Amino acid sequence: MKTLYVSDLDGTLLNADAELSSYTVETLNRLISSGAYFSVATARTAATTLFILEDVKVNVPIILMNGVLVYDIQSRQYIKKEVLSRTLTAQITAAIKKTGQNGLMYAVQGNELHTYYERLEKEPLKAFVDERIQKYNKRFEQISDFDNVDAGIIYFCFLDGYENIRRLYDEIKNIGGLRVEMYKDIYSDDFWYLEIFSETASKYNAIQFLRQKYGFEKLVCFGDNLNDLPMFDGCDECYAVANAKPELKERATAVIGSNTEDGVARFLDKNVL
Repeated sequence: MKTLYVSDLDGTLLNADAELSSYTVETLNRLISSGAYFSVATARTAATTLFILEDVKVNVPIILMNGVLVYDIQSRQYIKKEVLSRTLTAQITAAIKKTGQNGLMYAVQGNELHTYYERLEKEPLKAFVDERIQKYNKRFEQISDFDNVDAGIIYFCFLDGYENIRRLYDEIKNIGGLRVEMYKDIYSDDFWYLEIFSETASKYNAIQFLRQKYGFEKLVCFGDNLNDLPMFDGCDECYAVANAKPELKERATAVIGSNTEDGVARFLDKNVL
C-alpha cells in the first residue's frame, strides 16, 4: 500500500531547541532511502522549513503555514496556494487597526513569498522576527500600511499575551470565509499565536491534495498541537507525541514518545523500518 508519512515540526519532530536530532535525521533518511514517502506539515514558511530540513532527503512536497501553501522542494515552486480576497483582507486590516495589534502579513507574488510588518512594538513579535533573521536568514519588509499591498495576500500571524490576542480573535472570528487559529506558544508560558487565513486552507485540505495528486492509498501523521487536529481528521492513522495537547491524544490512534525523546523517529524505526 502506497503510504505517506507526514509529521508536524515544532513540538513533534523537532526537539526542545527547535532542531532535528542526528538520530531523527538518520532515521528519516533511512526511511526515505528504503522507498517510503515522507513529508512535513507545519505552520512555518519555506525559508525556515528548508533550513531545518536541509539534511533530510524529503521526497514529497511539504505543507506550509498550516495548509495555506504546498511547496515542491525539487522544483522550488509553490504547487498549491490559498489567496485571500481583497474584501477579506480589508476586513482583517480594519480589525488590526481597531485593536492596535502588531503582526505579520504574508503574500505570494509570482513564486516568491514576502513577509511584511508595519511596526514591531510588541516584544514577543520582535523576538520572533529577530530569531528568524539571525537563525534562518529570513527577510522581513517594513511597510507603512498593510492596505498598500493588494495582491497575493495569504496569511496573517500575531504573537502576544493572551488578552491582546483574544481581543483581536474576537474581532475576527465571525468573519465568513476565514479560518482563525488561536493557540499557545509551545516555547513560552506567556504568549499565544493567532493565525488568519482562508477557510479553504488547512492541513486537512493540503494532505488530501497530496493524497490525490500522488496516489497515496494511506496517510499516517504525527502531531502535538491544536493546529494538527485537521490533519488528524484527514489521515488513516494519527499519532500524538507524549507532550501533545490532551485533545490530540483523545483523537490519536496511539500516543508515542515525546519530541525530546525522538518519538516520531523511534516509532518509524520500530514500526516501518
